[in-house]
Amino acid sequence: MGYKGRSMSPCRLTPLLLLLVLLNAGSALAQDKGSVNPKPLPPLANPNDPKLGAKELFARKLLPSTGPAHVIGSYVKGCIGGAAQMPLNGENWQVMRLSRNRNWGHPDMIALIKRLAAKAHKDAGWPGILVGDIGQPRGGPALSGHASHQIGLDADIWLTPMPDHRLSREEREETSAVMMVREDRLDIDPNVFTPGHVLVLRDAAQEPAVQRIFVNPAIKKALCREAKGDRSWLSKIRPWWGHDYHFHIRMRCPPGAGECQSQPSQSEDEGCKPSDLAYWFSDSVLHPKPPPTPPKPKPPMTLAQMPAACKAVLRAPDAKP
Repeated sequence: MGYKGRSMSPCRLTPLLLLLVLLNAGSALAQDKGSVNPKPLPPLANPNDPKLGAKELFARKLLPSTGPAHVIGSYVKGCIGGAAQMPLNGENWQVMRLSRNRNWGHPDMIALIKRLAAKAHKDAGWPGILVGDIGQPRGGPALSGHASHQIGLDADIWLTPMPDHRLSREEREETSAVMMVREDRLDIDPNVFTPGHVLVLRDAAQEPAVQRIFVNPAIKKALCREAKGDRSWLSKIRPWWGHDYHFHIRMRCPPGAGECQSQPSQSEDEGCKPSDLAYWFSDSVLHPKPPPTPPKPKPPMTLAQMPAACKAVLRAPDAKP
């Protein structure tokens, strides 16, 4: 999850938009349980309906398209051809919520997660990491949970360290991630957020291809307080709603990916001044008041509203399992 579109100052968010962001941040979280026996989606009555949400089409693709990796569009409006699958198990990682089938991404992202898993073991002493959502086999909008994660360059990593044993299928669907933030939302919970978490987040942020990492504002506050030595990596750590059970890695567009739309570069400032964090701990953000009239649901994005090349990605043959 995380900020899903263009760079935006949080101070520009109206109460209505703030509510919509909070509602979106509350779905398909790391602690939401999956299903051991997920039911396949029923066939679409009219897949060519121009008003049909593109999410219905992409969610029904169970395998990536053939061919090399090809990123199209932006994090919030795009797709990926030739996605790679994150293996379900490794020496230092395990994939969670297998029923979502969202362990697909750009090969560079898969390689980065594997490196981070090894670093978490070496630097933080974790057995490894638990991998949450990356993306669907062909990217695109998901039926639930994310506006981003559409081009294989976003990934959610649980803030709960991997246990020292192989999780069963039931455990992968039903184990809850651990809340890292105090109940009052003003700081981390020192009983669960450890120096090891600082090292894992540092390792992720120091990856050159990583552009942003989204965390709960209380976690950003803790990192600002506890980071030692070279603190330049803090500039990549961005506070955003939610992210108190997991952190969200966002990579830059790969070199030569001409159809990939990256986000603007952010400031290289640490983002640790009191003025940088004050907004996130204001009463209007910690305790937002709902508008008098509930907002109307936004129509789903259609395939026609997506980059034209995504149609070819949908129509391409399945890659071999």
